[in-house]
Amino acid sequence: MIKKFVFYTRVWVTLVAPFVLFLLPSDFFDKGESVCLSKMLAGMECYACGLTRATMHFIHFEFAEAWGFNKLSFIVVPLLFPLWLKAVFEVQGKQMPGLLGKLT
Repeated sequence: MIKKFVFYTRVWVTLVAPFVLFLLPSDFFDKGESVCLSKMLAGMECYACGLTRATMHFIHFEFAEAWGFNKLSFIVVPLLFPLWLKAVFEVQGKQMPGLLGKLT
């Protein structure tokens, strides 16, 4: 019972999260202090610094701003799409077809 609840919660959050983030304004996460431990403790930015802000701008099609916050967003965001697609198939009780289905 608990295992099923965790499964469906994970899948539904994965499905709904992109739509909720798209409804928020693109600069929603731009304000505020950094919560990166690397930046707070060592004073150095890590590779993930700015990735949330860059992702928000990327999904709102503001590519110049996304590039300015973190260039890795152009790799990370497209890689999130197969995970979202997998959740769509899991809700239907199916396995993804093709190579992606075998890899995931």
